[in-house]
Amino acid sequence: MTVDSIDSTHPPAGASLKTWLAVCGAALGAFLAILNIQIVGSSLADIQGAIGAGADEGGWITTSYLVAEIIVIPMSGWLTRILSMRTYLIGSAIAFITFTVACAFTHTLGQMIVMRAIQGFAGGALIPLAFSIIMTSLPRHQQPIGMAVYSLAAVLAPSIGPVAGGYFNDQFGWQSIFYISVLPGLLTVAILWSTVAATARQWDLLAKGDWWGIVTMAIGLGCLQTVLEEGNRKDWLGSPFILNLSVIAGISLTAFTVIQFWRQEPLLHLRILGQRNFGLGTVLNFVFGFTMYGWIFTLPMYLARIHGYNSAQIGAVMIWLGLPQLLLIAFLPRLIRLIDPRILAGLGFLLYGFGTVLATPLSPDFSGEQFMFSNIVRAFAQVLVMTPLAALATGNIERQFVGSAAAIFNMMRNLGGAIGIALLQTFISHREQYHSEIITTQVNVFSQAASARVQNLTQHFLSVASADPVRAQHQAFMSMGSQIKTQASLLAYADTIWLQGACLFAAFVVVLFFKRQHA
Repeated sequence: MTVDSIDSTHPPAGASLKTWLAVCGAALGAFLAILNIQIVGSSLADIQGAIGAGADEGGWITTSYLVAEIIVIPMSGWLTRILSMRTYLIGSAIAFITFTVACAFTHTLGQMIVMRAIQGFAGGALIPLAFSIIMTSLPRHQQPIGMAVYSLAAVLAPSIGPVAGGYFNDQFGWQSIFYISVLPGLLTVAILWSTVAATARQWDLLAKGDWWGIVTMAIGLGCLQTVLEEGNRKDWLGSPFILNLSVIAGISLTAFTVIQFWRQEPLLHLRILGQRNFGLGTVLNFVFGFTMYGWIFTLPMYLARIHGYNSAQIGAVMIWLGLPQLLLIAFLPRLIRLIDPRILAGLGFLLYGFGTVLATPLSPDFSGEQFMFSNIVRAFAQVLVMTPLAALATGNIERQFVGSAAAIFNMMRNLGGAIGIALLQTFISHREQYHSEIITTQVNVFSQAASARVQNLTQHFLSVASADPVRAQHQAFMSMGSQIKTQASLLAYADTIWLQGACLFAAFVVVLFFKRQHA
């Protein structure tokens, strides 16, 4: 019987409590996997000091996790069919907990990189598998509720990660951040063990596997993620290391794409991107990742560099990205049933853009409290965007393509975040240089206002710090230079926020091209 043929007087049967527990357990696993990206980033300096890693080397503590995670996500559908959903999901959860704890016992950078890579490989599987369970286990009319649960995990974890990481690191030491996941992780395993049904394993798929696709994908995505993570520190293509990895990534990903369209049973069914709603939804999920992770990168950096905030103070600001989501998420499934998801997604992107540009009037007095309203608006907007967007993108995907759809959709959000952070790092640097040059040309010794400012500062330093006129004048010029640098940084961060807002307003336009979804 099709959905269209069900009598409205007899509502369709809903999922059992056991199925809902499985959905919640899988979503909790995805939450922990995403949380561990941000929670380590907030404590990276202390971890580097403890294991004797330099600033550049320490970046691999984060990079190794992200590389492993983004490699395993596209493989999740294939591995699920080989091992079965139950074995792969529970096995990944157990491995994730084990190697998360192991990270706390490392003493060298090499040990930490290995543990983080295995942790990322296990955690990366939990993200798309939660998505797949919702699409395959829940009836169509209840999938929006499942998507709401998943969306809460996906957008709440990055928002509270810096808060939790900063607090535990300051109170109990850097090792404690790896213990946060233990009890929720054990709960995840217990729920999945008792709710996910055993199914047949398909070991014969190993022999039929798209091995060339797996190799080219792993090399391509691994190199691309490394380029994005390390490029800004190493001057991008000015570094032979980054240039070589970029070439390898380009060749490998091109070969991977060709293989996927050529094989009858590919690792990922890229042809589903030709379905209008899924293709557009995947593009918008990339933009969503770009702006969500971009904001989580930009705001803490701004607060630390311009206002000298510590991790606890930054966490107090960032928490407002998470708390409002808890209020709205319970009402979202009903909203999706009552209102066209296209309208909700469009409204969400508009609010998202509006909440972003609210933070553009940056100044030396614009700090934590001034970001509260912007963060609250963005928090509500994130919930309005992600669940309807997932419903629009995957609503008409055939069951045999669910694994590919889950992998592609989630991988693009992660890629959006990785590319967004890399681009924004470079964008901020270039805009700081640009604004500094513009301001410097306007502030020179021949400018009457600049000369008056230097004289005032010189008199100030003569009165409070120095009796030497030459030294006082030098201090005045140094103070002017610091002010120019601060103003250039403020303008650069404002430009970065405007860029993210523009992307979100453009995403609203794309929503207009979605096809109406049929029940």
